[in-house]
Amino acid sequence: MNLDALKNAPRLLIEAKLQPIAGTRFQPTGFPDLGAATYNSATNTPMVLVESAQSMANRMEEVCWDHAKNCLHDALTGLPFVRSTLPDGASTNSILEAHRINSPYIVNSEEFAQIEEKIGFKKNQPFHPADKLAKALLHFDPCSLIHGIFLEKVGGVVRLPRVLTGFIEASNAQLASSGGVKVDRVQPETTGKSTPYGKADDGYGNVPYPRDNEFTGNVTAYFIVDLALLRGFGLGDDEFKALVALSLWKIRRFLETGLRLRTACDLELESELVVTRPKGTGWAIPSTEELTATLKHLIPALKSKLGPSPLEVKYSAAVAKKRSKKSDESPAS
Repeated sequence: MNLDALKNAPRLLIEAKLQPIAGTRFQPTGFPDLGAATYNSATNTPMVLVESAQSMANRMEEVCWDHAKNCLHDALTGLPFVRSTLPDGASTNSILEAHRINSPYIVNSEEFAQIEEKIGFKKNQPFHPADKLAKALLHFDPCSLIHGIFLEKVGGVVRLPRVLTGFIEASNAQLASSGGVKVDRVQPETTGKSTPYGKADDGYGNVPYPRDNEFTGNVTAYFIVDLALLRGFGLGDDEFKALVALSLWKIRRFLETGLRLRTACDLELESELVVTRPKGTGWAIPSTEELTATLKHLIPALKSKLGPSPLEVKYSAAVAKKRSKKSDESPAS
């Protein structure tokens, strides 16, 4: 994988045109007390947010995990992550946990002390995240480094922004109103004397309902790889190349396997990915196969910089209680 075209670029920006796999409607993400996020662009174009940056970050983590085998995807064999065993024998891991290695199921373990030690945070002393934190995340969980992390259990300044950001918008968005009815084969009535089983509020009777959560429009996925942030970590050329390859692999995998966002939102690529920045380079995103080959070469080559895959930890209620007590006793900032 040749990255010469990106040598001086601060950002890599990618766009992908999407379309519903069937029909013309799609269901965007919804928010509590808001529903779909609709708005107008600067040119007064009706827009709707199809998938948020926070949701996309999680979706691009999930493509790294083979749920059928319950392990990392074959392309990522040897990539470090943290697996926590719970008291009942079940397990979770930093790839799938919402807060990555800051998950309470990981932080509240005796073994987390070695992660804290490598991060090197010391209270009331300057802390430079691009120094020890970046190297610690590369060692224990490079996906957390790409995803972004906030280890407030370690310290309020122990954080890094996302290297890889993605979101999906639709322009010229129009609401596609429809509706339906819940049919009760036993008791169609919802009121009156012919309701021996109960009322509509209890789930009985035929209940018509409106459906105002589908839209039409021109759907585009946007991805940003922060190359300047990656370079600022000072991790070395092979590490930089591996993290760029991993970011691009996540994008490719998401677009190939992760576009069924909801039951009523099943999308597909309409055309090939377009690099919008850096401009004028003619650089194209490598194929999944090329990115996989790059990762299979670089992950073993970086073995001396990478930690175990996985680092095994055990959740401890005693550690959780101790941390909670310590937090309660800390003076307010």
